[in-house]
Amino acid sequence: MSPVDVKLGFSFDQSLCTGCKACSVACKDKNDLPVGISWRRVVEYSGGSWQQAGDTFTPNVFSYYTSISCNHCEDPICVRVCPTTAMTQGPDGVVSVDADKCVGCRYCEWACPYSAPQFDPASGHMTKCDLCADYRADGQDPACVAACPSRALGWGPIDELRADLGDLAGVEPLPDPAITRPRLVITPHRDAQPTGTGTGAIANPEEL
Repeated sequence: MSPVDVKLGFSFDQSLCTGCKACSVACKDKNDLPVGISWRRVVEYSGGSWQQAGDTFTPNVFSYYTSISCNHCEDPICVRVCPTTAMTQGPDGVVSVDADKCVGCRYCEWACPYSAPQFDPASGHMTKCDLCADYRADGQDPACVAACPSRALGWGPIDELRADLGDLAGVEPLPDPAITRPRLVITPHRDAQPTGTGTGAIANPEEL
């Protein structure tokens, strides 16, 4: 496989994530993001019910975390809706935004099911994860991956990640992967529910 054919993506092991948000803090610090902009966020999904056996009621509850960022999708809807070609996808599959072309119309923000592009009121432009292009150029891991203390996050050629870890990319509360075909591989938590079949709810919506 030639370098031109290599497309990059993320892997995420829900069973290892403790919800510490080190990935989110590292991303925010590395990119000096202002208040209100977070390129990587951690969502807590929880729920449960009671099971009855005779006169006995037993709680059946669950809670798990999912680290969310731009997934540099195979069909990036943000690129398709951008009227100025500011949002582009490179030969390695990484989606980035050109601030010189961006007019801040926010079409990409409204279209992306992962809330990856985010508007910066100070500059009037959209901002987003570029998979730490500068770190990768120096042979380093993206900041979020390097910061994860439980090694729940990984990155690399998506074909290799899928060959090693499978191709699951849709668990609650993430959107249907058919929408944009994210370059993301998830190792699910034991209580994870498939996208569209969830019985729980997001416990920290104010952080997303």
